[in-house]
Amino acid sequence: MPEDAIHGSLQTRYHARGEKLKTTILKTGVLKLLRNADAHVSGQEICEKFGVSRTAVWKVINSLKEEGYDIEAVQNKGYRITSYPDLVSESELESRLDTAWAGKKIFYYESIESTNTQGKRLAEAGEGHGTLVIADMQESGRGRRGREWISPPGTGIWMTLILKPSLHPRSASMLTLVMAVSVAKACREVTGLEAMIKWPNDIVVNGRKVCGILTEMSAEMDCINHIVIGTGINVNMEQFPEEISSIATSLRIEASALVSRGMLIEKVLKNFEADYQLFIAKEDLSGLVEEYNSMLINKEKEIKVLEPGNEYTGTTHGINDRGELVVEKPDGSIENVFAGEVSVRGLYGYV
Repeated sequence: MPEDAIHGSLQTRYHARGEKLKTTILKTGVLKLLRNADAHVSGQEICEKFGVSRTAVWKVINSLKEEGYDIEAVQNKGYRITSYPDLVSESELESRLDTAWAGKKIFYYESIESTNTQGKRLAEAGEGHGTLVIADMQESGRGRRGREWISPPGTGIWMTLILKPSLHPRSASMLTLVMAVSVAKACREVTGLEAMIKWPNDIVVNGRKVCGILTEMSAEMDCINHIVIGTGINVNMEQFPEEISSIATSLRIEASALVSRGMLIEKVLKNFEADYQLFIAKEDLSGLVEEYNSMLINKEKEIKVLEPGNEYTGTTHGINDRGELVVEKPDGSIENVFAGEVSVRGLYGYV
């Protein structure tokens, strides 16, 4: 291909990319304006606010309608959203979020291999602290120890938050517990369900798992390059594969109602910003330990600790400031259990 043709092709691609970005920004802005309005918003008001033509506004309104937003258009009054689809798209989330840094930049994918895998790629490519990676579906979602995480489309929250903290690598694993507190509170706030934490990284409702958290890190000897915290929440699933149906559930099943994924993400990120600051202030969980233990389903329960090559029972007394599970053995001795490659089970089942 001649050089001028290549140059022209690149210009066309960059122009198309720029136009798409402009359209996305406008769509997000219009959606936020309509979401926060108490009454109809006139087309003229939208034009003036964003400096665009009536045609551009009409195109954005139609695009939103195609995505499932019910938008009422009344002559001489303007536009009003009457109902919202359950989406986790870039425009939907950006129009909702009121965070300082969490989710300020969003990468949304209809389908992706794994949000954690993509999060690591983006972090290595220079994406900053607080960048959110989210997908409607994961093809190869992962949990702890490489276990598969079922991630069907349109029903759950599959997201990864990129962090670049000034923190010693030994403290990084505690961020899993910070996110667990944030998610459990968000589930309670949005659904009214008594979401509990199963140490270290599961959220359970009525004894069955609704969420798992996977934290991964790239680090040198004494400094962190980046951390990715993957969070998978079963939101609106109605059924599960037979092999996990006894231990897995969804918020929809437990609440007997559809749950807004966008609202839940909004609450999780808002909570996490506050909880993260408490953690970073002392680089431990002293500011969160009381709240974590109040939601810990294992607390003061007899449990079985499964370590590589070792297994024992004991009674849990909650976590300490380092996020270790404090376990009293039958002989009265105390073990502080670090998450790592350890599993904890109830004596007679999952919890």
